[in-house]
Amino acid sequence: MTVLCNDPAAFADEALEGFVAAHAGRVRRVRGGVVRSAATPRGQVALVVGGGSGHYPAFAGWVGPGLAHGAACGNLFASPSAAQVASVARASEAGGGVILSFGNYAGDVLHFGQAAVRLRAEGLDVRVLAVTDDIASAPPESHGLRRGTAGDLVAFKVMGAAAERGLGIDEVERLGRRAVAATRSLGVAFGGCTLPGAAGPLFTVAPGRMALGLGIHGEPGIEERELASADAVADLLVDRLLAERPPWHVGYGEDRVAVLVNGLGETKYDELFLVHRRVAARLAAHGLRAVDPEVGELVTSMDMAGLSLTLAFLDDELAELWQAPADSPAYRKGIVEPRRDRTDDLETYAAPSPVAAGTEPSRSAATRLVAALGAIREAVAGAEERLGRLDAVAGDGDHGIGMRRGAESAATAGAEAAAAGAGAMTTLVLAGEAWSERAGGTSGALWGAMLTAFGAALGDEAAPGREQLAAGARAAVAAVTDLGGAAPGDKTLVDAAVPFAETLTRALAEGERLAAAWESAASAATRAAEATAAVPARIGRARVHGERGIGTPDPGAVSFALIVTALTEEF
Repeated sequence: MTVLCNDPAAFADEALEGFVAAHAGRVRRVRGGVVRSAATPRGQVALVVGGGSGHYPAFAGWVGPGLAHGAACGNLFASPSAAQVASVARASEAGGGVILSFGNYAGDVLHFGQAAVRLRAEGLDVRVLAVTDDIASAPPESHGLRRGTAGDLVAFKVMGAAAERGLGIDEVERLGRRAVAATRSLGVAFGGCTLPGAAGPLFTVAPGRMALGLGIHGEPGIEERELASADAVADLLVDRLLAERPPWHVGYGEDRVAVLVNGLGETKYDELFLVHRRVAARLAAHGLRAVDPEVGELVTSMDMAGLSLTLAFLDDELAELWQAPADSPAYRKGIVEPRRDRTDDLETYAAPSPVAAGTEPSRSAATRLVAALGAIREAVAGAEERLGRLDAVAGDGDHGIGMRRGAESAATAGAEAAAAGAGAMTTLVLAGEAWSERAGGTSGALWGAMLTAFGAALGDEAAPGREQLAAGARAAVAAVTDLGGAAPGDKTLVDAAVPFAETLTRALAEGERLAAAWESAASAATRAAEATAAVPARIGRARVHGERGIGTPDPGAVSFALIVTALTEEF
């Protein structure tokens, strides 16, 4: 259990603050994460990695020469926002382009993807690479749908070494994709992790049992079986991973593998070495030679009891880059030549959005929107525990926490914008940016996009009327479907959002008063959210445990219905 804590909401930020204080000679703080203290040679490709906090040494611990140039760090188990990723990327870029790399989770895909769009608009050459090594999360034919776990380190190490050698962005990206294609991981848990301030773990494993195929965000395993000996656990993991040995590695004289025995937070080094003893023997029996094996905590999950095994099937290129020197706070190999410190002002890379003044009618509407954002904040705060419980069934249990953080930040940012003279559009756009940045994760990206799209439909000029509100609702739903790719029936927020927008548009077109139309639309959203209990998840992180969620409504759909219902009184 996570015992030491001040304010649970500030845990990730304060931990990162302490990490930077402990490694001030290696990393520097920037909005959204950390970057190298050392200057990067001009023209070198910049590798920016990242994801949620709670996985140390991933991701901040891997920033340094031979590895990453920067790490974007989100809240606990929640992806960093697009603004945070973009900030870290700007502070890392040295004229050779940027590669954004992360584990393949819906929130990370959304936020890093949005950051790439922003950075490309600024003239940067940006590539995006998601790591997909977890064999438990999708079958071999759907390799691109798999989660990223401890295999992150292999891909990051290969790309960091390639960049250090001065290779161009096309070549660094190619090698990164080859590393991802060559890497397989599988984990087993003996107990779930506990988030700071939580009363209990995100999932439990019965005494004498173990969960196979867990996720590093506290997702439960895909199956449970009887607790086995260390050798039997090693055999299970080795057999499953070798069954997916790439065809190009079999029968072509290739015998090298990178081996990572990774502790998830509570399982101690002696236990990990015990497992590695058997892993090494099994690999040798198969004629495979371990190259620079790593045994220890590499990608953790707070205090989760368990471990994972990663095998990366190496060729000449990958083996050379895997063994190349690196010097970061948590990962060092070989000798890296000293280099001068950077002296630029890191504050210049955050690029905060300016507050544009609106007309008097639009400023008046902004005041009403601030009240609406306050109502959202109160509704979400009251439902935080319930939303977390719903999310823990097939996810990581952080939906309530993320929604509360996002709603609080949006309400504060909206109020500050309106006080500075912003109109309706600017107020919602800045509220959306704040929601996205503070909440992180999939819900942060989606609610940030919805508020931004809704605001764009209102504008900063005239007072919004019935038509603008209906257009805003449709634009918000379109932003979600475009960004996340979900459709009705996938068991997501979209299941509630689509009937809401359709009902509101139809009712207003038929001449209903706004208050009545909004109430009807909110009721439609609530019914649709409740109906998601009958279907399995088909997209996003919950997809891996889709059947487990039958009988429980989707937390994203429930929170959407909760919010639009709370806004009924505002209209």
